[in-house]
Amino acid sequence: MPFPAVEDQLAVIRRGVEKIVPEEELAAMLTRSRESETPLRIKYGIDPTAADVHLGHTVPLRKMRQFQKLGHQAVIIIGNYTAMVGDPSGRDEARTKKLSEAEVEANAQFYLSQVGKVIDIDTAEVHRNGNWFGGMSFADILGLCGKVTVAQLLTRDDFAKRMKAETPIYLHECLYPLMQAWDSVEIKADIELGGTEQLYSFMLARDLQKDAGLSQQIGLMSPILVGTDGKKRMGKSLGNYIGISEDPYEMMKKFMQLSDACMRMYYELLTDIPMEEVDTILAGHPKEAKVTLAKHVISEYHDAGAADDSATRWQREIGDRSALPEDIPVAEIARSEINDDGTLPAAILLKVAGLCQSSGEARRAIQQGGAKLGEDKTKIESHDQPIEVTDGLLLWVGKKRFCKLKVVG
Repeated sequence: MPFPAVEDQLAVIRRGVEKIVPEEELAAMLTRSRESETPLRIKYGIDPTAADVHLGHTVPLRKMRQFQKLGHQAVIIIGNYTAMVGDPSGRDEARTKKLSEAEVEANAQFYLSQVGKVIDIDTAEVHRNGNWFGGMSFADILGLCGKVTVAQLLTRDDFAKRMKAETPIYLHECLYPLMQAWDSVEIKADIELGGTEQLYSFMLARDLQKDAGLSQQIGLMSPILVGTDGKKRMGKSLGNYIGISEDPYEMMKKFMQLSDACMRMYYELLTDIPMEEVDTILAGHPKEAKVTLAKHVISEYHDAGAADDSATRWQREIGDRSALPEDIPVAEIARSEINDDGTLPAAILLKVAGLCQSSGEARRAIQQGGAKLGEDKTKIESHDQPIEVTDGLLLWVGKKRFCKLKVVG
């Protein structure tokens, strides 16, 4: 089957990608591939320090699946040797804990079984970097170390931050980015997938490939998927993750707790729904948008029946209980009390609406997370947050105090 037109490939590839380095080379690489009918080699590496795959991991894997559908070759690197070095970014405890070869391999096997839910694992190449690092002599390692300077290593963002903070950097950690880059030489990568924090290793791989007389890879970097808290990157250690092997109902409950602010990112990175359609979905009720998102994702890793069942169960057990009260008291606010821009600071609004006796009580309610607004009960973040005062706006303080605003005068 011939490769799609280059422009059609670029449209697919660029969705959900934050940075392409160097971007000007991508179209030329795709053109050469199409003209020679030679698939590009798409690399993604994972250190099996933990067995569970969550939605954050699926972002580059979904991009790899897109490349597969375009006719290119997926190449998975299982970093069984880099895993024993440990990623120097030290994002969580699991990545700093030293694992045995047996633990790494057990994790790798389970990881691959889950990856098969995202990509076509049967047509992908799977390599363990221990296959080449395990056979290296000390002289070989010294030769590899001679290809990069200490000054170059210290430009890596996490090393630079640790130097500034006077946090120890151990010698073996310095080998990690070098090993990751050398993987690209060994498998002759054309494109490497990963997060934005991988820029240094991607560029080092280009230098090593050039030194080896190979064509240089291009780095495709996706945004870091935030967790269910809407703030920090998704991670099991932070408890803000959604695992693809979790029970569908557990996944549904987590999706329904998502912050509205991160919904567009989730749709863009975790679904293939056209963004024009996504904008229409997000313009509707936030709860319905979350249900739609959850059903799409759950269907991908389980099936449509499980997704429908989990949505129905959530509505029955949780959603109906959060329905609006039948009799909502109305709080009248004189137009003269509202600022010229149509807003009032949150604490003042709660007091004027009669939900709090004083500004101090309103501040405490906001600090404790009990003040919310709208049907979806969006949390009010600070006492001076400007709230647009409109007819019909719902205000909540705790579960039993609520009202609907009416602007008069």
